[in-house]
Amino acid sequence: MSLTVTSTGRPIRFSDTLERLGAHGGERLFLGEIVEAFGERAFGAVMLLFAIINMLPWPPGGTTLTGAPLLFLSAELAWGRDTLWLPHWVGRASVGRETFRKMSGRLMKLIRFSEALSKPRLFFLTGRLGQGLIGLACLVLSAILVLPVFGGNLIPAIAIGFFALGVMQRDGVAVLLGWITTGITGAVLIFAWTFVIAGFRLGLDWFGQVF
Repeated sequence: MSLTVTSTGRPIRFSDTLERLGAHGGERLFLGEIVEAFGERAFGAVMLLFAIINMLPWPPGGTTLTGAPLLFLSAELAWGRDTLWLPHWVGRASVGRETFRKMSGRLMKLIRFSEALSKPRLFFLTGRLGQGLIGLACLVLSAILVLPVFGGNLIPAIAIGFFALGVMQRDGVAVLLGWITTGITGAVLIFAWTFVIAGFRLGLDWFGQVF
């Protein structure tokens, strides 16, 4: 999959496409419109959008809805699809265009900074096998996102964001950062689970001593 390019042969930047989507007419921006706008980069671009959304502070259960589309996208990537396919009802999901403009505007500096640092490199990490492994990792990370755990969305969402940037820009360094952040996610989960088990056992011991 090559990058979408302009008539001059230069790649169209992710940030430019976001601005164009926000500037188009119509009160609602549909997910299908976003997929069409990014073309061959739709996998990485749409996953990056949802990763950014999931990095925002949500109340418990909020990422159950915002993380669910990433399960679908990750499964397709893991399956080895070259192009992103969405059911019609998913493609009709929409957000207010003004809301989209405001949200993307607030994140534009960060997005452009990421674009400036990323470039095609270490291509073996974003090849067919690499993307399949990325899809599997994102599938697990997305499953973690949909769990109603307060504050549990940030690290998995960052990992998916790195993976998505790597797929979109063919940047193996971003993919490596994604794998590192995935490892951190696993370590945090193990620590949290150990802490919960220890607290549960302590509670049982206290209960036994009292009664």
